[in-house]
Amino acid sequence: MTHETPFVHETAIVEDGATLGSGTRVWHHAQIRPGARLGMDCVVGKSSFVDVDVVIGDRVKIQNHVSVFQGVTLGDDVMVGPSACFTNDLKPRTADGWELTKTRVGCGVGIGANATIVCGSTIGDWALIGAGTVVVGDVAPHALVVGNPSRVIGWVDKAGKTVHRGETPPEDPTILDNQH
Repeated sequence: MTHETPFVHETAIVEDGATLGSGTRVWHHAQIRPGARLGMDCVVGKSSFVDVDVVIGDRVKIQNHVSVFQGVTLGDDVMVGPSACFTNDLKPRTADGWELTKTRVGCGVGIGANATIVCGSTIGDWALIGAGTVVVGDVAPHALVVGNPSRVIGWVDKAGKTVHRGETPPEDPTILDNQH
C-alpha cells in the first residue's frame, strides 16, 4: 500500500469531480469522468475510459483501451485486460434515450483481453473471464468462463489456477480458496 499522490500523465484527462486514491496512476490519453471514484494503487492504461460515477476498488489494473461505462462497479484487486468493454444499456437506441443497467464485478476477478461484459451481469469474486469472452449473465465466484456466449468450463483458485474442470463446481469447495 502506498500513500503517494496520484499520478496523471500530461495527456490524460481527469475531470473535476473524479476521485483518485493514493498511489493511483492514470496513463497516456486516458479519460476519467466526473463522479468516478478510483481506489488506492490503481492503474488506468493508455487510452482507457472511465465513465461518470463508475466505482473502482483498490489495486485495480485496467489495461490499455478499456471502456468502463457508467453503472459499473469493480471490486478490489480486479485485472481488466486490454480492449475489454463493459456495456450499460440492454436496448441501445439513439432516438428513445437509454436505460442504465448496472454491472458488478467482485474482488480478485481477472478479465481477459477483448472481453465484453454485457450489462446486468454480476461476476463473483475470483472468477476468471477468458480473452474474447462475451459475458451475457451472472458468473459464479471462482468460475472460469469462455466463449460467445460465455459458458463455464472450469473452476479456479484465488491465484487463477484451474483446480476443477467442468460446468459444476468441485465437490470440495475449499480447494477454491487455495492460493498457490
